[in-house]
Amino acid sequence: MRLLTFSAVLCALSVSLFSDEHDTPFTLADLPYPAEALEPVIDQKTMEIHHGRHHQAYVNNLNAAVEDHPSLAEMSLKDIQRHISQFDTAVRNNGGGHYNHTLFWTLMAPVGAGGSPSPALLAQIEEDFGSLEAMQQAFQQAGASQFGSGWAWLIWNGEQLQVTATANQDNPLMDVIPEDEQGYPLLANDVWEHAYYLSYQNQRGAYLEAWWQVVNWEVVNQRFAAITDATAASDED
Repeated sequence: MRLLTFSAVLCALSVSLFSDEHDTPFTLADLPYPAEALEPVIDQKTMEIHHGRHHQAYVNNLNAAVEDHPSLAEMSLKDIQRHISQFDTAVRNNGGGHYNHTLFWTLMAPVGAGGSPSPALLAQIEEDFGSLEAMQQAFQQAGASQFGSGWAWLIWNGEQLQVTATANQDNPLMDVIPEDEQGYPLLANDVWEHAYYLSYQNQRGAYLEAWWQVVNWEVVNQRFAAITDATAASDED
C-alpha cells in the first residue's frame, strides 16, 4: 500500500524546489552562495573542487550519454532517476551524480542562516524518531556506516519519515533501490571523501556532526510541505 501511495505522490508532485526543467544539454548551475560561504564547516577549496570539477564531470558525462540514449534529451533529472533501470551504469552514475549534487547545494546555507525545522516537520520528526536529536543521530549513523562512497538521506516514504543510505551516486528516487528504501528526498549529505577530506581527512563522523550547522532547513521545510501536501491530495483522490 505504501509503494502505491509513494508512486501516486511522485506523480502528483508538480513542485520542483531546484531547477529540474528539461535542459539539454544538461548544465551545471552556479552555487546558490559563494564558495567560501559554508566555512568553517566546509572550506572554500573543497567547495570549488567539489562543484567545479566533480559535479561538472557528472554533467559532462551525462551529456555524453545522450548520444547512446536519445530519450534522455526528453527527460527531466527527476524522471531519469525514476526510470534509471532503463539505462546503463554510466547513466545511473552520472545522472544520479547530477541529481544528487544539484539537490545537495540547495540544502546548505551559511552558518546561522539556515533556520530550523518548521513546526510541521518537527512534529513529524518527533512522531517518527522521538526527537530531532534522535533523527540526527540516525542520519549521522547512516552516513558513518555507509561503506565507501555514498549518501545519507532523510526521506518521506509516503507515510512517514525514514533515514536511509545509498552507495555511489544512487538515490531514493531510483527504481533500482530496494522498495522499502525508496522515497522523496528531503535532506541529503554526501559522504564521498571528496566532500570533506581536505578539512576532516578520515574523520567522516566529525564532518557529519559539523554539517548540521550548514543545513538549510528552510529548503527542507519547503520540500516536506510540498510532498506531504501531495500525499494528502493523492489520498483524497
